[in-house]
Amino acid sequence: MAGSRPDAHDHPSENGFTPLERAAPRLLPHIDGCVLPSLGGFGKHQKQLVLLTWIPALFIGFSQFSDYFLLAQPNGTCVQPLGNDSNWTVSSLPVTVPPSGAHALQAKENGTGEEYGDGSGPLCACKEWRLELQTGLSQNVVTKWNLVCDSAWKVHIAKFSLLVGSIFGYLVMGVMADWFGRHPVLILSVLFMLVFGLTVAFSVNVTMFSTLRFFEGFCLAGLALSLYVLRIELCLPGWRFSMTMVASFLKVGGQLLMPGVAALCRHWPNRDDWQVLQIVIISPFVLMLPYVWIFPESLRWLLATQHYKRSKAMMLRIARKNQVDMTTEPSGVLTELEQELHKKPQRTCVVKMMSTRNLWKNIVVLCVNSLTGYGIHHCFSRSMMDPEAQPTALCHADYYTMAGIAVATCLALCPAVGLMGRRGGLLTFMIITALASLLQLGLLNLIGKYSLRHDTVLRDTLNRKFSVAFSIIGMFSSHAVSTLSIFFCAEITPTVIRGGGLGLVLASAGFGMLTAPIMELHNQKGYFLHHVIFACCTLLCIICLLLLPEPRGQPLPESLADGETFTRQTLLHPGEQHLLLAKCDRDYSRVHDTPLHLTATGGATVAAATALAAVPASYALATGGEVIGNRAIANGV
Repeated sequence: MAGSRPDAHDHPSENGFTPLERAAPRLLPHIDGCVLPSLGGFGKHQKQLVLLTWIPALFIGFSQFSDYFLLAQPNGTCVQPLGNDSNWTVSSLPVTVPPSGAHALQAKENGTGEEYGDGSGPLCACKEWRLELQTGLSQNVVTKWNLVCDSAWKVHIAKFSLLVGSIFGYLVMGVMADWFGRHPVLILSVLFMLVFGLTVAFSVNVTMFSTLRFFEGFCLAGLALSLYVLRIELCLPGWRFSMTMVASFLKVGGQLLMPGVAALCRHWPNRDDWQVLQIVIISPFVLMLPYVWIFPESLRWLLATQHYKRSKAMMLRIARKNQVDMTTEPSGVLTELEQELHKKPQRTCVVKMMSTRNLWKNIVVLCVNSLTGYGIHHCFSRSMMDPEAQPTALCHADYYTMAGIAVATCLALCPAVGLMGRRGGLLTFMIITALASLLQLGLLNLIGKYSLRHDTVLRDTLNRKFSVAFSIIGMFSSHAVSTLSIFFCAEITPTVIRGGGLGLVLASAGFGMLTAPIMELHNQKGYFLHHVIFACCTLLCIICLLLLPEPRGQPLPESLADGETFTRQTLLHPGEQHLLLAKCDRDYSRVHDTPLHLTATGGATVAAATALAAVPASYALATGGEVIGNRAIANGV
């Protein structure tokens, strides 16, 4: 344990005196230290519930990566060009994405750049297309409604819809999870996920598809957020990170399985392939309907919001399943709970975070980290892709490369965080991300400018290899930054606003992911500036990360006051370094040589002399010396 966190409920006595009678510290606010250990700790019941939070992670992975198949870009062959020119044919060319990078330069040098335009070039002068997919499906949304050339922008709008819906879902559902509880948000998200997700499969046009995908993303965000919070709040400090990483592995497993699932959905009778795929990835959420009865509300949230009557029933249930006899429990948790049953529930909104001194700064720093991690991840992935690759290679080699990097990141996070802690690991991966970005932006230009001027082939080959190497390293480290920022926020945000705080960080991650379809919509224009901006953000994040606390081994904060007690810790020495005082008390005893202070001291002395003259001489002799002495000491004289 890095260091103990001071109790926000214990305050030192005033004037340096210890009271004769001191109230016993409360047990209910100390859930990790008192309540859960008295119920069996991380027992059989908690492990079963954590297992139930892992199962949907695989289905969430299916839904989050479905765009790669539902909206994949096809190869196009012009069957009948405009003008009935039978000698003009186009074969196996990407018809929706203009070239960028080296491919765009090559097209411009060959005088064929206009053929890859946005609907006005010769490539789109076609009356009838034959579109072919290389992603495992024989038909998807793009080929269903011919979203090519003049209609290609509708594909990007469809990609926007899922991400924008997720951003709104994280913000709204996070606040609802703090106000109404984690369980109602989970169940509502599952129900509406089934409704909107299955309705997407029966869309009659791309407008209906995009609208329904917005609500699907909204419900998917509520589902993912509520499961994440429930999983964190079930675990004791030593189990939190490992249980979260298992869920991350399962989500990446869904990403890896998606190509196989898409291949199994080919050539179904009476249904398009993309409709079958949408139904297949949404239907498993039916297994979560029994969670209405088998998955309880978070005990930690009930105690933090003073739902003591419901807390008592749940504590007895947990103790019974963990085979703990609460009738003879010596800790006195139930006894204290009985005395608190008369209190009314108190809910807190994440907006109250703005009244704190330290907590809101920590969450803002993590929001910027999450945004930067996901935003620059797209820059690295865009640099890694071969601009001359065919769509087949794009959808298989690059897709599995990104999934493999995600697996490697999860594997590396476990020992890194165990060795360096949350803050040290986050700082390390952010430094690696910054170095990979700056080297990719600067070193490659230096290689092309000052070396191998005559051997252009070798120079381009060397540039390409260095670019791919730095891109893989950057994708690895930026994925780690994003994952760890989200987990970091869940640990330092108090229970009463954990849903809202985590929703802010996840929404920031959504904004980072939103940069990918925005760049595609603008045909990759401004890509270099986009990378430079996020590279500068990594440098800013490195500085801000030094201000964060280290929550490893610490109990989760329950109230806003608990969240304020987390202060930053040194990287080289263990133990908390409380540089920010919990209270706003200031010591002015050393300020004794200013003109204003001397004037005040003189005035106090004259007032004391006048008061002494007005009392009897005997009383003045007995007490006057003590009064003047005390005033002199208080004023620093």
